[in-house]
Amino acid sequence: MGLLDAHLVPMVDGVAYGLLLFVVASGLSLAFGTAGVLNLSHGMLYAVGAYTGAELSDGTWGGLVLGLLAGTAAACLVGAGLSAASFPLARRGHLAQALLTFGLALIGGDLLIQFFGADELPVRVPAALDSSVSLLGHRYPAYRLCFIVMAVLLAAAGTWVLVRTRVGAAVRAAADDPQMLAATGYSPRTVHLGVLAAAGALAGAAGVLGAPIIGPGPGTAETVLMLSLVVVVLGGLRSLWATFFAAIGVGEVQTLGVSVAPSLAPYLLFAAMAAVLVLRSRLAEPATGHGTDGPAPDPLGRLVGRLGTRLRRASRPARASAEAPPGRTLLPSGPAWRRATPLLVLAAVLVALPWLLDAYAVSLAGSALALGLLAVSVTVLTGYAGLPTLGQTAPFAVGAYATVNLAEAGWTVGPVQVLLSALAAAVFSAVTGPAVIRARGTTVLMITLAVGELTSAAVNQFKSVTGGADGLVGFPSAQALWGAEGMFEEGELYTYALVVAAVALTVTLLVLRSPAGKLLTGARGAEARMRASGHPVGRYLLVAYIGAGALAGVGGSLMVTVQQYLSPADVGFEIAAFALLAAVIGGTTSVVGALFGAGLIVATRDWVAGAWPGHGPLLLGVLFVAAVYLLPRGLAGLRGTPGGEQAATGTAGPPDPPTAVSAPSSSPAPSPVGKAAP
Repeated sequence: MGLLDAHLVPMVDGVAYGLLLFVVASGLSLAFGTAGVLNLSHGMLYAVGAYTGAELSDGTWGGLVLGLLAGTAAACLVGAGLSAASFPLARRGHLAQALLTFGLALIGGDLLIQFFGADELPVRVPAALDSSVSLLGHRYPAYRLCFIVMAVLLAAAGTWVLVRTRVGAAVRAAADDPQMLAATGYSPRTVHLGVLAAAGALAGAAGVLGAPIIGPGPGTAETVLMLSLVVVVLGGLRSLWATFFAAIGVGEVQTLGVSVAPSLAPYLLFAAMAAVLVLRSRLAEPATGHGTDGPAPDPLGRLVGRLGTRLRRASRPARASAEAPPGRTLLPSGPAWRRATPLLVLAAVLVALPWLLDAYAVSLAGSALALGLLAVSVTVLTGYAGLPTLGQTAPFAVGAYATVNLAEAGWTVGPVQVLLSALAAAVFSAVTGPAVIRARGTTVLMITLAVGELTSAAVNQFKSVTGGADGLVGFPSAQALWGAEGMFEEGELYTYALVVAAVALTVTLLVLRSPAGKLLTGARGAEARMRASGHPVGRYLLVAYIGAGALAGVGGSLMVTVQQYLSPADVGFEIAAFALLAAVIGGTTSVVGALFGAGLIVATRDWVAGAWPGHGPLLLGVLFVAAVYLLPRGLAGLRGTPGGEQAATGTAGPPDPPTAVSAPSSSPAPSPVGKAAP
């Protein structure tokens, strides 16, 4: 009883926090489960409601009600706008939706900051609620108790509409059998619009009511989105009760964990999420493949089944070696010089940059090479191995901090730093790889996200090694060769980075084009057949994961050498998202495209934004949105080859024919849009 009494307030806080996440996550799961939209701007919808409510709050009941109505309406309108923007992408899969909604989130976040300011806004609640009440002998904020009641009522009302009304029946039918729904006279586009508008309204209402708990500020949208994704992935889409308990669990970990184990608090949420997902992937039936050889495991219900299937289809390389007809290879057809043209053009441009740009731009080009290697490592995992990842910043960080600590220990020779940093990143990937390679689809995405966030937490905790939140600066500069002086000039640093990147990319392309690379793409396209033939597919995936980690480690080492400083922001979630989006912009199986994508991101964020200070996120958002609509097949598609994301140098080959020969005759037909994969 004494222990319960000591932690009563954090436990009740956890309930309030969890209910807030439940309302927000309900809108996210509604948008994904019914409209099929992976909405990475959902946190921005919460921020719209939170900012609006805070701006209109004046400490009266009228201000609270007005803020609730205005915030809900504003987020509802934004949700309707998202419907109009995303509906044309329904057939292009969730990678395109992720790129679009992430871009819109950056644009919306920048506009909110420009309109409301960069500081966190204070929220004034009615005087009757701006006090504390006695709760089992403890003083507790009255507003939070009131919020618990309001959140329960809001969730109950939403559940009643979904389960008991004709509108709810239409929404559920859109998720279960959209073709039958269309046959009854309902317009799929109208349902799509209504669902995203309702999801926005839920997020906006949660933002207004939850502003005193998760206040409106620059990091609000990202925090809410990440926590909502965790809730939806853990709870799935099959049961509101599962989502409810997942939200309460996340809320308790976030609040009670700080009270019970403050030193472990930064790790608890993502460690718990990773443990649950790894356990589920172990208990599920062994994965049958990335391709269409058989039914995919469905450990997280519709969420994993549908998103995993769409991720695989969106980024699936061409027909694997295990199923390619005699005489065909995985390499693009045509003369060798034509296949090498993009690589030759890129090499010529990169070599000429020091004579074309000023010192600052050359320094940015070196940073782009580092981010490009990270994006290529994502391409290897997502496009070739079929393991979509948001956690490659973890080995990237290992390589970066290894380089800094080697320099401070007197190991300043650049090639030695690169090799040892790559080795450290490879060892890190070998340790974390077994938790990743058995899972598929969204489970992989979220496990790798957990690995990245745990690494980020460790970066902030181990200050003696990483410098903590202050970062590291002032360490000795690298030497290009033994006995040479340290490199200080931007041109020298860029040349060093270009040589190292060229070697790393050459090795990567040779491996991808070798029999080992063909085995990897064969395992990705026809895993069940490869397993039946006696191939150790798990070992192939682990080797690919370790190799990609080593490549990311090389990128981290280059980043430190070029920048001459290192901060946690350089290895955080935003960089992981940029790397994945660079791979998508370039074409998910194009090595050269990933480099171009990274270059576009760095140029937009740091060079173009220099002419409009403070609007880097807005410009990046415009870049991502433009890429979705103007480059449907990525930069690789500009070559004009069908299935352009396979067309560039370093890609997998020609696209599959309309009738996939890889699927056995007994395989079930693909599920209709909006229905769970089998």
